[in-house]
Amino acid sequence: MADSTHIPQAPPAVAGLVRRLLRRKMAVFGLVIIVVVVGSAMLAPWIVRYSPDEQLFEGLTLQGAPMPPNAQFLMGTDLLGRDLFSRMLYGARTSLIIGVVANGAALMIGTLVGLTAGFLRGWVGAILMRFTDLMMAFPALLLAICLAAIFQPSLWIVAMVIALVNWVQTARVVYTETTSLAEREFIAAERTLGASQSRILFRHILPHLVPTLIVWGTLGISVTVLLEATLSFLGVGMQPPTPSWGNIIFENQTYFQAAPWLVFIPGAAILLLALAFNLVGDALREVLDPTQRGRD
Repeated sequence: MADSTHIPQAPPAVAGLVRRLLRRKMAVFGLVIIVVVVGSAMLAPWIVRYSPDEQLFEGLTLQGAPMPPNAQFLMGTDLLGRDLFSRMLYGARTSLIIGVVANGAALMIGTLVGLTAGFLRGWVGAILMRFTDLMMAFPALLLAICLAAIFQPSLWIVAMVIALVNWVQTARVVYTETTSLAEREFIAAERTLGASQSRILFRHILPHLVPTLIVWGTLGISVTVLLEATLSFLGVGMQPPTPSWGNIIFENQTYFQAAPWLVFIPGAAILLLALAFNLVGDALREVLDPTQRGRD
């Protein structure tokens, strides 16, 4: 008789991967940082005391300069008397949304281009990969600046711009993997048995790409967060008063010597978040690598 109190558990393979991931201290460190940043961003309205755009007279010294960190303003205030802690938490929302959306869009575009080129090959694959090579020839930052300058910067425009310059690396990786898989014996056997192109593509090739896409997607978020911060710092990303970690540095760079916390705090946040996603991505690459199984 089946036990009615049985609680469904994760599949053994998934549970094993999670255990192996959690054995890596640096991966756990990265996960903790990501959870803290995401949780703080989601709970920002209930955590902060002041609106991120509220200019507080009490947030300035008698000389009108930004106030350093204290009991009332945990991270100090900026040159307009706004609470930096509030702007950091709301800025985390902006940076994370752009990072996830832009990276997701770049991953989909790159996967579509690389999968199509690697599976069909011939003239279709040649055209797609030559176009990919052409896009790779342009410096990503310069191309992003040009595109951002053409369009009116907003959250979704910035995400679109970053996606349009970041898909090429994914396309190259997916193309290489797909080309290799298409030449395997089990794919040849499927073709011999009369399997359709769509069945081979979606039932046999695409599932084998999932581990690579998971790793590449995790690592890619750190790249998009850094690129968004760079664009905002250069003034072609998110525009004030909407806070993002990049434009917080841009707005306060002139006060670097007088109020260094205005630059160091958002700079450290960008560095830590990028590092966290890189640590988790590297750990996932090791965990999902078949050659590493049995070594943990």
